[in-house]
Amino acid sequence: MQFSQRAQQAPASPIRKLAPLAELAKQRGIHVYHLNIGQPDIPTPQVMWDALRRAKIDVLSYSPSGGIPEFRRALLEYYNRLDLGIEPDHLIVTTAGSEGILFALATVCDPGDEVLVSEPFYANYNGNSVLLGIRVVPVTARPEDGYALPPVEELRASISARTRAIILCNPCNPTGRVYTQQEMETLVALAREHDLYLISDEVYREFCYAETSPRSVLSFPEIADRAIMVDSLSKRFSVCGARIGCLVSRNSDLVGTAMKFAQARLSPPTLGQIMGTAALALPQAFYDEIIAEYRLRRDVVLEELGRIPGVVCRQPEGAFYVMAKLPVPDAEAFVRWLLTDFQLEGRTTMVAPGDGFYATPGAGASEVRIAYVLCEDDLRKAMAVLAAGLRAYQPAEAAAQESD
Repeated sequence: MQFSQRAQQAPASPIRKLAPLAELAKQRGIHVYHLNIGQPDIPTPQVMWDALRRAKIDVLSYSPSGGIPEFRRALLEYYNRLDLGIEPDHLIVTTAGSEGILFALATVCDPGDEVLVSEPFYANYNGNSVLLGIRVVPVTARPEDGYALPPVEELRASISARTRAIILCNPCNPTGRVYTQQEMETLVALAREHDLYLISDEVYREFCYAETSPRSVLSFPEIADRAIMVDSLSKRFSVCGARIGCLVSRNSDLVGTAMKFAQARLSPPTLGQIMGTAALALPQAFYDEIIAEYRLRRDVVLEELGRIPGVVCRQPEGAFYVMAKLPVPDAEAFVRWLLTDFQLEGRTTMVAPGDGFYATPGAGASEVRIAYVLCEDDLRKAMAVLAAGLRAYQPAEAAAQESD
């Protein structure tokens, strides 16, 4: 029996594929610092737990395919506080942001179509595209340029007759780039010039450490018919397991078409929507505190990386990730070794191999993505393990080459 070509071509997640090695390390009694995945350790807001406890539920039934009315109203109020002017027929509640990306791609692309994306990019863009038979066309952003949007000439040269959309993440996972007003205007102009959809993943909107906040794709009226925003509560409120997000567009026909996919998957999680309704009423002070904490964590990681010889990285402006180039030829082999052969005082560190955030073969081989989602003390210990691992790994690698 043979599996489908889709299944054979599907990429393994660079974030999760080494998780079995981490579990084996834990079984050996080793503590693993998980910097591979964007799972914050900041407690879920108490108001969300309180809302769940107050809910009078005798039967946990399906919710409406587009989301329960109370949560939809809370989302509208939230976006309108951001001056986005969203109407009820502009959004669908999704099972986190990942389903929002899937619905967006499925709505605007056919099998064989192409989507343009600046790499490195969030790995699930590629995974979801393969699932739908869509080809991701990468244009490489350079760390020496601060992972800025590639030159417009390179972007334009990558557009073909099969290109249907451009995808961006702002602030960007995995680079931490916050795209400038000029960069957003470039993408908007390309979308208009080549009749493309512009899909913007804005999950990390609040996680911005620059003076200028990221501009939403929905704030450009000239592309109201082709702008699609995907959002999620997972990182904003430390509720990754609740799986609640949304797809938003002022193109009501597009949203109505995407609703067919929402109906096919039945309903988004009810309990997460109850929690989310309460969370969206939190004051700005909540976000200010969270941003200050993640700015501290970012600075800790940059400080520790700066002490490691041969490591190259840039300061992220948003999200809670940093891409770092390590002084090793194969970062995935090094990450595996950290989990299978190395420990420092009973501890090791897990990061995500960088090549999985690229579509260009061979790109990112020496890079890793580090998620600064742990408290300061744990981050410093995790980075000490990484530094010690690099010191130990380089001689071991050289010895292995000499023996060959």
